[in-house]
Amino acid sequence: MFAYLMRRVLFLIPTLLLVSIISFSIIHIAPGDPAELLLTGPDGVADPQVVEEFREEMGFDQPFHIQYGTWLMQVLSGDLGYSYMTDQPVAKAILHNFGATFKLAVVSMIFTLLIAIPGGIIAALAKDTWKDDLSRFFSLFGVSIPNFWQGYLMILVFAIFLDILPVGGYGDGGDLYHMILPALTLGTSSAAVLMRLMRSSLLDVLDHDYILSARARGLPEYIIIGKHALKNAFIPVVTMMGLSFGYLLNGSVIIETVFAWPGIGNLMVSSIYSRDYPMIQGTLLFVAGIFVIINLLVDISYAYLDPRLRYDKRNL
Repeated sequence: MFAYLMRRVLFLIPTLLLVSIISFSIIHIAPGDPAELLLTGPDGVADPQVVEEFREEMGFDQPFHIQYGTWLMQVLSGDLGYSYMTDQPVAKAILHNFGATFKLAVVSMIFTLLIAIPGGIIAALAKDTWKDDLSRFFSLFGVSIPNFWQGYLMILVFAIFLDILPVGGYGDGGDLYHMILPALTLGTSSAAVLMRLMRSSLLDVLDHDYILSARARGLPEYIIIGKHALKNAFIPVVTMMGLSFGYLLNGSVIIETVFAWPGIGNLMVSSIYSRDYPMIQGTLLFVAGIFVIINLLVDISYAYLDPRLRYDKRNL
């Protein structure tokens, strides 16, 4: 088990290194000279001397590998640089906005699980009935409808016509009242995918010999489902849950923009509009790091749910 975990942890190093290269390369991939873009005045002209001084100050005149090495050393020491627009530390801004995204992600995940897990189990146990058809309809609806369109539709119904929920905003520190609409919008598509996966996984497990043997021994159905089938059926579902939660934690750019939610996605969009490159690089690196950590936790949960991974020498 320890070797399995260590191998997964070691895999993180090249992954994060590659992500850091991609994040840093953005400033070079983007069209135009960032110094000129940032220092261009209202008249559309940038002072060449000021531009050159800025480039030297920021190290833009250095070769790519030197710039990247300097930036990477700063990142490893916990310094993501300073925002060009606000002159505030990037790490501080990211952590501040991540708090809002974390609240939204947790509530969205709760909505997702409350819909997907019971719905998937019911659809599997009532295969080819109206309950299964209803589950299939919801899943198809959930994955087909664009998030931004669903968000505006929910605003139109619940905030304007019925006037029972706010249009958007953060409210009093991100209260539940302001969180319901964006959380439901985010959770719908994840719930649709998880519900179908839960159904198909449970149906697959119910066809195994040990389930048939348990039924032949006369065990009650709730024990067969709850004790023997669900644990194995959850293995693929856990993977999707982890990926879904990683997606939610990274902040949905569209949903946070539609509902004016001050999360990490909203910060990324505003940074792109203002060409705040240190902030863009920092948020991308942070988002990728969250995904990597979530995947590691999913791998660890795999080892718990499937003992074969702990003892299979091929995984050591």
